[in-house]
Amino acid sequence: MSRLFASVRARATLAATLVVAVALVAAGTAVLLSLRSNLLGEAGTQAERSARDVATSLAVGTRYTELNLDDDDRPVQVVDEAGTLVAASEDLERITGTGVDAVTPQPSASPSDDGDDGDDDDDSGESLEAGEIGEPATVGDGTATVDGDTEDYRFVAVPVETRGGDQLTVYAGAPLSAEHGAVNTALTVMLIGFPLLLAVVAWVTWLVTRRALRPVEGIRREMAAITASEDLARRVPVPGTHDEVARLATTTNQTLAALESSVERQRRFVADASHELRSPIASLRTQLEVAAAHPELLDLDGAVEDTVRLQRLAADLLLLARLDAGERPADARVDLAALAREAAGGRTGVSVRGDAAVHVAGSRGQLG
Repeated sequence: MSRLFASVRARATLAATLVVAVALVAAGTAVLLSLRSNLLGEAGTQAERSARDVATSLAVGTRYTELNLDDDDRPVQVVDEAGTLVAASEDLERITGTGVDAVTPQPSASPSDDGDDGDDDDDSGESLEAGEIGEPATVGDGTATVDGDTEDYRFVAVPVETRGGDQLTVYAGAPLSAEHGAVNTALTVMLIGFPLLLAVVAWVTWLVTRRALRPVEGIRREMAAITASEDLARRVPVPGTHDEVARLATTTNQTLAALESSVERQRRFVADASHELRSPIASLRTQLEVAAAHPELLDLDGAVEDTVRLQRLAADLLLLARLDAGERPADARVDLAALAREAAGGRTGVSVRGDAAVHVAGSRGQLG
């Protein structure tokens, strides 16, 4: 698995696909929740409308025994204040979720007097006047079997007080089949469309990253060729995109130019050092060979001069080597006067006057 995602293209494709996947899941979840909430709200509105229609009939004087509840395929229950089912849809066979599981109306156990307003017998939590309809309340979700068909419903309860003083509660339901169907359809579309969309995103990302990284591969190949051939005069191609890759190629070429210049300086230095060392060494050797054959002809002063010259060249070569190695000034304080006297010691015709100390910050080797 680590080798599979070892390339930048693979990691970029995976990252882009994961980001889009998270965004799609979040957006899909929000859409489904919003759709479900809207459809449940619509179902609650339809149930409230059905319950209010029945409650309005009761409020204007229609007795619950005279209600026509067969024209609507939605389940309806009318319950008195004692919890007794006094009216229900004729085709209602089974119901759950309203708190009243009965489907067969029973005679009301509550007192009713057409000539009394029933105010003395009002023990409910909500005080209603005769012919008044109370605020609807959502009971919740449940199931109902109407004419042999069982479906899920959202039930709403609407309280009403008849002109005869009966306190009744009308339960009406609206089917949730539309909500379930719409949510399931949306979920199916998402389950089919999201993988296809992710595949398209991964494919496009793979192509785009390949095109974007093509100059980088060209730079890598050219650098490998330069390393193999040791030809520092070659340069990597610079794309005309003026982006980060182009700046990388430009910086790489600048590095190659600096490296080429450094190598060229080293070559010139080696050639110059060889030339400078050849003369004193050859002179010293000649003098020693002559002295070995004819001791009386030994030029001691010339031998000493050639030896001092070789010493100076060796010191200069050591200094250049230190500078090329990247020696940097330290934080230590160096007595420049003492260093000058030390460097002048043993040199013919060179002297340092003055005893005052001159302290500077720097590298003792470079100052020497």
